[in-house]
Amino acid sequence: KAVVSTQSTGNQEPLTPQVLNAARPEEQKQMLGEKLYPIIQSMQPELAGKITGMLLEMENSEILHMLEDSASLTSKVNEAVAVLQAHQQKLADQQKIAK
Repeated sequence: KAVVSTQSTGNQEPLTPQVLNAARPEEQKQMLGEKLYPIIQSMQPELAGKITGMLLEMENSEILHMLEDSASLTSKVNEAVAVLQAHQQKLADQQKIAK
């Protein structure tokens, strides 16, 4: 679940490498997640939390690039959806075999 930050960094401010590097490592992922989540939620409301978590495992520089390049972000979100669907299918297949 995304935690809403009470800091004065409004969600409208662009997240620059300088701003990100000024934060502690654990805050960096939080800041990136707060930018990613609403965008991903508009694309995949049901999977937004899971996909955001998956993308946050990437390097911060790659995440910043995706925030600037919507085509790149859309591509990664679609990739994540495909991975999740494949995983769901695998689980469903295993349940069929187990019966």
